[in-house]
Amino acid sequence: MPNPDFILVPKVPTLSVALEPAYNILNSFLLINKSEYLQGLGEWVTKTKAALTPEQLHNNELVLYGLYYACEPDRSWPTFEAYLDHLATQDPILLRDRVFNAYKSLILNEDGHTVLATEPSSTPHEIQPLLDDVDAFLAFLGERFQQKSINVKIETEAHKYLNDPPALQTLITSHLRDMWENYGASEWERVKPILQASVDAFQQTDFATLSKSEAVAMVIGKHVDDCQYQDYEKFKRIVFVPSAHVGPYHGKFKTEDTVYFLFGARSPEGAGINMPDLSRAEILVRVTALADDNRLRILKLVHDEGELRSREIMEKLNLSQSAASRHLKQLSATGYLNERRCAGSKCYALNAKQIENTLKAISGFLLGNETNF
Repeated sequence: MPNPDFILVPKVPTLSVALEPAYNILNSFLLINKSEYLQGLGEWVTKTKAALTPEQLHNNELVLYGLYYACEPDRSWPTFEAYLDHLATQDPILLRDRVFNAYKSLILNEDGHTVLATEPSSTPHEIQPLLDDVDAFLAFLGERFQQKSINVKIETEAHKYLNDPPALQTLITSHLRDMWENYGASEWERVKPILQASVDAFQQTDFATLSKSEAVAMVIGKHVDDCQYQDYEKFKRIVFVPSAHVGPYHGKFKTEDTVYFLFGARSPEGAGINMPDLSRAEILVRVTALADDNRLRILKLVHDEGELRSREIMEKLNLSQSAASRHLKQLSATGYLNERRCAGSKCYALNAKQIENTLKAISGFLLGNETNF
């Protein structure tokens, strides 16, 4: 028997950057469902949505919303095809049970946000009663998600597939393979060099001195104090994954001990690396956020009057709640507005430095002397 001291187990880094094809591509398919209320996503998202048939759009929502946890990757995969082949060979009942196991691990916190439970429920749910009664299933979801976020029609249809695991597996694998072969594969080949450049740039960053939440703030380029970012400290690992389609927003996938955090592909601030494709991609994200009269009016209003609550912005600019929410989400995600909680509401203040950085980046890119921002 060999001396165990001679066998070295490779140390897995706590913070790392990688392409992660399965998470990357699945997130792009997910964004198609969110394009109506997330402005500034990559052009591929809106073009692909416009090209999909009504049946494909419906299946995309059913698979990546109602049956999401059946197809969420539970580990890294070298290619998207390998991930699809794995799904096709799984026991269909295991896929079905993954949905319920994921739901059982979620709770609504005091703020009304869906979060992972810190300990198992004292009143565990049996699967069969939930399969037998769609109303019981919907009530079960209502204990874990805000009612406004539950699509009853989609969840009711998903319930039928949860009662027929082989049909569930066939739907998931056939839809994702259709999306991959017709829309995803060629796009992945196009964007992979840009994504790899971002991975290479961030791999030169020394993460050793950073906490997980500090690393998230560095990657997204702004300070964060939101609990959804702070809870990353609970996980053993964070893998940062650059995306060509997520725009100024962020995606995340969680396994038992790892968070895969998707961010808009770019190079680190101050990296001193000339990567024109990454600079152009980041500039497009920033400029898109400014290319709207209402968003410019919001920035001007906050500049003139100082920090304002979302309700005040709505009233002063005569915006509907849904419109204001979309615009404020994009402006804060892009960093033009600093967002914080204040007296049960959200308050927004202008981030003048971000505007200055954007103008410098545009000037540098078009006139030479590029700098990272």
